[in-house]
Amino acid sequence: MKTFWKLFIILLLASILGAAAITPYTLTLQGIGPDLPVPFYVLLLGTVIQNALIFAVFIFLGLKIAKKVGLGLPVLEDYLEGREVKSKLKSIMGISVGLGLLAGVLIIGFDYLFSQAGVAISLLQPSISPPAWQGFLASFYGGINEEITLRLFFMSLVVWIIYKIKSTPEGKPTPTGVWLAIIISAVLFGLGHLPVTSSLTDITPLVVLRAVLLNGIGGVIFGWLYWKKGLESAMISHFSADIVLHVLLPLLI
Repeated sequence: MKTFWKLFIILLLASILGAAAITPYTLTLQGIGPDLPVPFYVLLLGTVIQNALIFAVFIFLGLKIAKKVGLGLPVLEDYLEGREVKSKLKSIMGISVGLGLLAGVLIIGFDYLFSQAGVAISLLQPSISPPAWQGFLASFYGGINEEITLRLFFMSLVVWIIYKIKSTPEGKPTPTGVWLAIIISAVLFGLGHLPVTSSLTDITPLVVLRAVLLNGIGGVIFGWLYWKKGLESAMISHFSADIVLHVLLPLLI
């Protein structure tokens, strides 16, 4: 089996795991208790099937496009092709976890400033924070599914589009083009959280700015890691940030 299809299957299975893991967290945010309109396993199965179809497309196109612009999953690719990966994995762990933790702390800090400016919603409000165990499970969705969507698929696509317009003399994407893709995907990442936010508070310009800035902090960091270290690094970093936000923070407050 070619490396491409092995990568596809691994990422698809991981995305299915992520979709299943976030379900309890999502139900809590929506205020849905134990009395579900349908059995939980039916709801879970529907979620898994729906996400499997969507992410199959994102992963297939993402892997194809990423390869064209020099992006991808270098650690997993080396592993699947029988090359030594221990040193490469070790080299990305420190920076990935470190920047993820930094992203989490920065997000909390800016969230506090927005709360002081009058935004009704805040990560520091225990009433809207699902329990830590649900946050831990949800962190897998952030680290896997959101990185597949925003980095592997969308950021790679934007890099490729800009690359077709302007490339380096060596035929590679320009740094400016990659940075533009990182920023665009980071903004989209922030806007993508507005539907959940709208279920908790009214959408105002300040709330939109909060969503874009808070999530954009992580988006820029994860995008840079994807560019420089590979998708595995961005996934580890995103997971680490979500552990701070959805596990450690609820335990502290």
